[in-house]
Amino acid sequence: MQSNDAAVATGAASRFSQGSNLKALRQRAGEIRNEFNALAVAATGRAMTADERTKFDALKAEADTNSEMLALAERFNADERAQAAVIDGDQATAETAARGAQIIMGADRSTLDKLRGFKSLAHFARDVKAACVPGGRMSSLLARLYAAPSSVSQEGGTSEGYEVPAAFSESIFQLVFAPDGLLEKVNPEPTAKNAVDLEGDETTPWGSSGVQAKWRAEGVQMVGSKASTNLRTVRLHELFAFVTASQELLEDSPRLNDRLTTKAAAAIKWKADEALMFGTGAGQPLGWMNAACLVTQAIEGGQATATIVIANILKMFSRLLAQGGSPFWILNRDTIPQLATIQIGNYPVFVPPMSGIAAAPNGTLLGLPIMYSEHAQTLGTKGDVQLVNPFGYYATVKTGDGENAGTPGLEFASSIHLYFDYNLTAFRWTFRLGGQPYLSAAVSPAKGSNTKSHFVTLAARP
Repeated sequence: MQSNDAAVATGAASRFSQGSNLKALRQRAGEIRNEFNALAVAATGRAMTADERTKFDALKAEADTNSEMLALAERFNADERAQAAVIDGDQATAETAARGAQIIMGADRSTLDKLRGFKSLAHFARDVKAACVPGGRMSSLLARLYAAPSSVSQEGGTSEGYEVPAAFSESIFQLVFAPDGLLEKVNPEPTAKNAVDLEGDETTPWGSSGVQAKWRAEGVQMVGSKASTNLRTVRLHELFAFVTASQELLEDSPRLNDRLTTKAAAAIKWKADEALMFGTGAGQPLGWMNAACLVTQAIEGGQATATIVIANILKMFSRLLAQGGSPFWILNRDTIPQLATIQIGNYPVFVPPMSGIAAAPNGTLLGLPIMYSEHAQTLGTKGDVQLVNPFGYYATVKTGDGENAGTPGLEFASSIHLYFDYNLTAFRWTFRLGGQPYLSAAVSPAKGSNTKSHFVTLAARP
């Protein structure tokens, strides 16, 4: 029988050997990932060549084998640590090592690796497809992410789902909240709820309601005033991107990654920005172009069709509520030929970007930056010229929980379902967004009759 010392020595040798193997497997996994990335970069914007396809297939086969061997090596290494602790008589250490094995092999691995062992979103998608086809096999990496629904009666098979690694969800929502869109400019408030109660105070210092300041003669009693608020509920609505991929696309890593990240994020971003501007408030946010607080500046008498004149711009500017925030113009590019000819005396009101204004790469109009947007209407239509103060719009997004707590939308982007009718695979992302202007109506000025708002647009010029 082997002595305790011999058993310890044998165990140490086994762990050394296994640890070396584990190190080599991890090193090779990194090399394979780099080779995949090099292939993706080389094939950007074109189809793979025959040699690249052969290398891609060989790398994929090696990656699958390597990931399975790596998972086994990690488990074996953890078991060896637990056994060594028992031999040494340290039961607490053994229990800790056993828990360590679960952390390495189980869903809690996300705390260590947000990619969950996958090299790319395309790698993850292909593993899910392989597991969901009739007779398919679930890879060891995917087994950690199995997430069959517990509250809904379903048959199983392709109706089951898999948790999406956090890194892939984050990359999509970083694109959704990119700084060149409206969603980022209104600075959405994160919430864990499906509805937010919003208390609005629409009183003005010159109005007759709300908090008042009054003059008082000596010895006269003060008369109190109180804040006047109205309670509104802002509901969060579900926005989704549903992407189908053919068998050919699933085999093309660069195109698949582009479809599942850039394209899906662009679709979500477009719909969200469109809702902030033109949303009806029914099943989607209320956009400022459909809000009661919108100020529509009338056109000039005898103004020609599809034109913009200096009086339009000046009157719009005069009706903006500019307190707080960073106002900017939203224009359709069709308006550029008109804007380029507008002057006040010998001075242009439109300053093009070649003037070197770093903070306004699209130029300025009356000193405020311009944002050209495909959401704006074409020249001559109401909404082709808008003056917006994002300070006046309230937006809120649903946040994730756990490791994704506080991150916009990640809770609703964490599950994926694939279906195989017609040899197509379907991917779905969802998140919740709510929003509406703070004001329920345009503000009456202290003196004069022209109302003001955070949102001003030019009337149609038919």
